[in-house]
Amino acid sequence: MSPRNVGVVIVAGGEGTRAGGAELKQFRWIAGKPMLLHSLQTFMAHPRVIAVVCVLPMRYAGDPPPWIFQCDVDRLLVANGGRTRTESVSNGLDDLADEADVVLVHDAARPFVDTATIDRVIEAVERDGPAIAALPVVDTLKEVDAGHRVVRTVDRSTLWRAQTPQGFPRRLIVDVHREARARKLAATDDAALCEMLGHPVTVVRGDERAMKITEEADFARAEALFARPA
Repeated sequence: MSPRNVGVVIVAGGEGTRAGGAELKQFRWIAGKPMLLHSLQTFMAHPRVIAVVCVLPMRYAGDPPPWIFQCDVDRLLVANGGRTRTESVSNGLDDLADEADVVLVHDAARPFVDTATIDRVIEAVERDGPAIAALPVVDTLKEVDAGHRVVRTVDRSTLWRAQTPQGFPRRLIVDVHREARARKLAATDDAALCEMLGHPVTVVRGDERAMKITEEADFARAEALFARPA
């Protein structure tokens, strides 16, 4: 039996303005339940997970929507979102159980994360250190100038699209966030913080269904994707 030593930080602290609407993107229903609840329940069901911290906007952290408790409340914590994604993750790390030796950071905007991807990330962390789910780029990429003219075709053979979860040894990611605060560094994900501070990051195969919901049109695409057989 593998130990239950994985802590999860689900980042749901943003306002999701690009998705439009009065309701927070991460609270909107998709495929039969609120977006955030999909990933929350998936991680809660994983046998390695000891605790999940949901990072919510400050105005909701003290009074979360009641559906968030449709899981094991003894392993659920809620933390305040910060001014940036980096601050939000740092707040979530502060609340994780001491027994969590491995930390997974996941975006609530990717509701359809699957158990196989979670397994691959955990295995890579325990073998190699920091690791992220990602997919190889299959489209031809063009670099363009300010006038939208093609400057060059970019070699895609070494390019991958980052997804979440991203996984880290607990001590390392805590130290990375501490140093990032001291040096006033910020990044779009935690793997980038590791890169800035000289820590190598491994890529493992993600999943096409784990798309990120950013704009209004993404909701319809995600519903259609969810309806397809896995």
